[in-house]
Amino acid sequence: MATHKLLLLAGDGIGPEVMAEVRRLIDWLNGTGLASFETESGLVGGAAYDAHKVAISEADMALAQASDAVIFGAVGGPKWDRVPYDARPEAGLLRLRKDLGLFANLRPAICYPALADASSLKREVVEGLDIMIVRELTGGVYFGEPKMISDLGNGKKRAVDSQVYDSDEIERIARVAFDLARKRGNKVTSMEKRNVMKTGVLWNEVVSAVHARDYADVTLEHQLADSGGMMLVKWPKQFDVIVTDNLFGDLLSDIAAMLTGSLGMLPSASLGAVDPASGKRKAMYEPVHGSAPDIAGKGMANPIAMIASLGMALRYSFDMGELADKFDAAIATVLESGLRTADIATKGAPTVSTSGMGEAILKQLQKLHG
Repeated sequence: MATHKLLLLAGDGIGPEVMAEVRRLIDWLNGTGLASFETESGLVGGAAYDAHKVAISEADMALAQASDAVIFGAVGGPKWDRVPYDARPEAGLLRLRKDLGLFANLRPAICYPALADASSLKREVVEGLDIMIVRELTGGVYFGEPKMISDLGNGKKRAVDSQVYDSDEIERIARVAFDLARKRGNKVTSMEKRNVMKTGVLWNEVVSAVHARDYADVTLEHQLADSGGMMLVKWPKQFDVIVTDNLFGDLLSDIAAMLTGSLGMLPSASLGAVDPASGKRKAMYEPVHGSAPDIAGKGMANPIAMIASLGMALRYSFDMGELADKFDAAIATVLESGLRTADIATKGAPTVSTSGMGEAILKQLQKLHG
């Protein structure tokens, strides 16, 4: 059995607490022989700034480059609000995405039947929801140049962020979306703002051309991103795979996340291009939720998104789809049993701790393993 290298970057806030539950599961996988993982740990975000005055050190970037996958917790918090812009906690995450070439962000929005009532929408609107948002991750306004704040004099300033896309960046993310759709509901909705943005015009043109040339068997729809956000709230089950740019993907995936009841429930995968020689791709897996500094250290954090992120790593990096299915089934069964962390509990209902939820999922995995 091949041994895979994982780099664990817990980060800040609740990151170390939820990462502890991933460590528990990795130890179990290694102990049972279901998988063989070699792990190393590093610092990122505020923790890295405290230690090295940077958001991620060169040594830890080297570990990330050498790993088969990075498992990432969360970064940020009020403690680091005033650090230099280039050293802010989020800069570590952005550098990992850019330097590893992680251009495709996969964010599933799944509403477990047991949690349909935890959503702010009606049960019939969200029950059975299963959407995959494919977000372009290394281009667009977050990375475009020029990016600056200039002094205009007379007490005035001007800020500039540039939305930039090349056609090949759009084509490669479109292909990821179409390939995923073929394994799901065979439908892609492309979202942009072609009515007011030149990048939206190009995005629409390139996605349409890729579809006509290589994916005519997949249903393709185009929708303006603002209308798409409205439709996500109005009737989300009309969507299968949504593909969109970096900025709109950031916004739309958070909207989709809350349809499921809690940001604490949803994992994500960030994937690079497949190496033609090795067949491998750089990858990072992380929960959609943030560092939640208000509950850090209290044992209240929901570890499900972190655990499900490890499940996505099994599926997309290590070709262990059956094992990933067991992760999903274990989570669903534990939720069906009524176990809840504070973020998904009804008012006044009993809750379990971070470690309590992690232990319950592990026990269910042990049952499924037999």
